[in-house]
Amino acid sequence: MKNKKIHVAVLFGGKSAEHEVSVRSAQSIISVLDKSKYDVTLVGIDKEGAWLPFSKTELLSSKKVLLGKQKNETSKALTPYGGEGFLVENEKRLGKVDVVFPILHGTFGEDGTIQGLFKIANVPFVGAGVLGSAVGMDKDVAKRLLRDAGLPTANFLVYKKHELKNIVFEKIKRKLGVPFFVKPANLGSSVGISKVHNKSEFSTAINSAFLYDNKILIEEYVKGKEIECSVLGNEKPIVSVCGEIVPSHEFYSYEAKYLDENGAMLSIPASISKQTSKKVQELALKAFKVLCCEGMARIDFFVTEDKKIFINEINTIPGFTSISMYPKLWEASGISYAKLVDMLISLAIERFEKEKKLRTSFD
Repeated sequence: MKNKKIHVAVLFGGKSAEHEVSVRSAQSIISVLDKSKYDVTLVGIDKEGAWLPFSKTELLSSKKVLLGKQKNETSKALTPYGGEGFLVENEKRLGKVDVVFPILHGTFGEDGTIQGLFKIANVPFVGAGVLGSAVGMDKDVAKRLLRDAGLPTANFLVYKKHELKNIVFEKIKRKLGVPFFVKPANLGSSVGISKVHNKSEFSTAINSAFLYDNKILIEEYVKGKEIECSVLGNEKPIVSVCGEIVPSHEFYSYEAKYLDENGAMLSIPASISKQTSKKVQELALKAFKVLCCEGMARIDFFVTEDKKIFINEINTIPGFTSISMYPKLWEASGISYAKLVDMLISLAIERFEKEKKLRTSFD
């Protein structure tokens, strides 16, 4: 690959409540990819799951992308080719993809499903593998693994949809206190999350969370600063400076993140002591390893007034818009957005080359 351009397929959109965020992330990524180093194929996945080729002009026209293409679109976007990677097709075969950059947030993009497809197609891809993606996406499983590893997490309860009759406000109040949070177990960007203060808000919160997942998490409220830390790497990951989210809404909701331009202030570095910042960074690296992550992740924390630290969640494909915390934290740590994208692609290829050396049979 040293003597030719690297053919990168950027995947965006997807069958997820976070579709629009993914489009914005992809727009930012393609704006910094070095044309002298990369050939880029853009593939949009619409909300019904169709994989469609897009031009850079179409992607940058967000309205057109979000509406999708006509249903009579017949050209294929990517085709797995006999265990030898993906081939791009658009009326004619355009060549093999060297690496895939999936910027697909949430369901069917961040949960290990599409990573499995990449593994079967035998193509390098950016970010965590199948296991790390699946574990990171499921808040229940992730929190249990963190807790069992001795890492600090808030108290939580888990319910599945068939257990609806067992979800009783008074019982939860006794165990977790009020207020508490109700969340879909498998989703991000604060979609479907509610902060419950009293019984009158309870049913709506439960029903809202179950719209997005058949398993929900009910978690105690931790009053403290919302701190975030970025991690980058494979076997020897590095960690960024810490940043702080200061929401103007009651919590860092989807609206605060993406719809209200004044919904939150990002403060980098975070307004915490050097000692606390160092502890957060240490915990971020530990969480990254415990949850079997590779490539990249953003780890979110709460830090209380008495300096107790709780790991909130991990995001294995964090937001990648020009104002998203993951790239912003690396910029503050000395790695530019463009350099960050380069490093992530290199990490994907490096992992793939190591895995190629593993035996897959006795022959």
